[in-house]
Amino acid sequence: MEGKIGFFDSGVGGISVLREAVRLLPQEQFVYYGDNANAPYGIKPEREILALTQNAIQSLMANYPLKALVIACNTATSAAAKTLRAQLDIPVVGMEPALKPAHEHRSGGQIIVLATHATLHQEKFHLLMEKYGEGALCVEGTGLVELVEQGIVEGPQAENALHRILDKPLLTPTDSIVLGCTHYPFLINALRRVAGNKIEILDSADGTTRQLKRVLAQHHALKCDGSGSVTLLSSKNDDQTLRLMRRLLALS
Repeated sequence: MEGKIGFFDSGVGGISVLREAVRLLPQEQFVYYGDNANAPYGIKPEREILALTQNAIQSLMANYPLKALVIACNTATSAAAKTLRAQLDIPVVGMEPALKPAHEHRSGGQIIVLATHATLHQEKFHLLMEKYGEGALCVEGTGLVELVEQGIVEGPQAENALHRILDKPLLTPTDSIVLGCTHYPFLINALRRVAGNKIEILDSADGTTRQLKRVLAQHHALKCDGSGSVTLLSSKNDDQTLRLMRRLLALS
């Protein structure tokens, strides 16, 4: 099947998932669209998130033939994945916080689920918590998306923000921190300095990209030869945002 793999996020966060997809599927052609002009989504009501996501995907598909779509945003997945799957004739892969593996690895300490307000209050997450939420503490990552959107992923400002959010929860013995927003993996170095090296930090990028590969194979749409490519787009359409996207994509 010809066509590109579309990636969508409210901003630059989904690039943390795109990086893994490029590593796993180097022959594929990717087009990434960040709705930076309307970020962050995590503080908006669900109906608005759905409308913004639908509009962005419609704009993306009007300009690029897609063979699959990855909603590389936990908040947009919860609000829009079901609707988009019903509307589109291509596979749609979404995100889910890595609470299941955290639950499976738990050894008596708590699990901190760090996510946006919207993700933590949506039905999809509540159902996940019913299955795997034993010992889990939900913590809102207030202000973290905005930092990453500004390109602030390390240093005192990032660490101070994480201290404000996590110092109190970390007083309780903790096994793992689940990153329930695709922006948060870019803060991993600052997070390690705040939480230490003994706490496992989990995100969903690897699981999501492996699911993408499985779905492409099921639809006989895997590209196994040739050169891959990445196109980066933003609703802001300004040089500063595109430079930040390229910088984040290049991070190892």
